[in-house]
Amino acid sequence: MEQRRKPRTPRQKYGEELRLRRMAADLTQEALGDHVVCSPTLISHFEAGRRLPKPDDAQRIDRALGTDGFFSRWLEDLESKYADHFAAVAELEQQATLIQQFALSLVPGLLQTEGYARALFRAYQPNHTREELDEAVVIRTRRARILDGPLNPVMWTLLDEAVLRRRVGGRQVMAEQLHRIGDLAEAGRLRLHVLPFGVGAHALMESLLTLMSFEDAAPVAYVEGLLSGHLMDDPALVRASQTAYALALSDAMSQQESLALVRAAAEEHVHGQQ
Repeated sequence: MEQRRKPRTPRQKYGEELRLRRMAADLTQEALGDHVVCSPTLISHFEAGRRLPKPDDAQRIDRALGTDGFFSRWLEDLESKYADHFAAVAELEQQATLIQQFALSLVPGLLQTEGYARALFRAYQPNHTREELDEAVVIRTRRARILDGPLNPVMWTLLDEAVLRRRVGGRQVMAEQLHRIGDLAEAGRLRLHVLPFGVGAHALMESLLTLMSFEDAAPVAYVEGLLSGHLMDDPALVRASQTAYALALSDAMSQQESLALVRAAAEEHVHGQQ
């Protein structure tokens, strides 16, 4: 019986066309990267449909390949609903075989419940309309669909204890959010670890961090701050980020201890005095 090919996304079609045009121009990924002023790894991500070039990069691609604005015009039809600094990360999440995330002060977006996400967006956007808030929540929670599958991506979540203690959205919303994380861990869909306050200083105190690995491409690392984010594909920086994650993980509680703490924190939000 003939096996059906998996349908390609518009971004994958864009990447495939880029690969074909590059090869027709007799350029390697490294040579095209020199024209675009980026790494060969980034070109490989473009061609695999995992990332989209920025408008300036697309213009340089057109100049290098002599495609008369073809890739720049097509790019306009592939605009993301995410902030510019996060759009590439949202694309990569869909392709990753392994995601290792560390959260410093709030629950990672992939794990957020609707109530938790709504409370965050209210804080971020004080002059929002109801429609804007609803759209932002839908976009945020839609990302979690990658967890519907039983296998990929393999998900590791490392939480600073501060994530458990900061009450976002009120007692019930926070308890629901923590139980959601606990349920995923108990179901085997999530590997969960907590860095307790008692650890003191640890290797990831300065930033949240997401590491992503892929079946047929180099790994990447992502860090984020207020209205900004930085996606790293430089091998040295990715290795340094992986090392920092491993160091922090070595200071964390076991999965069983972490799960017990998350469940206890959820009950404390509902029944505690604070």
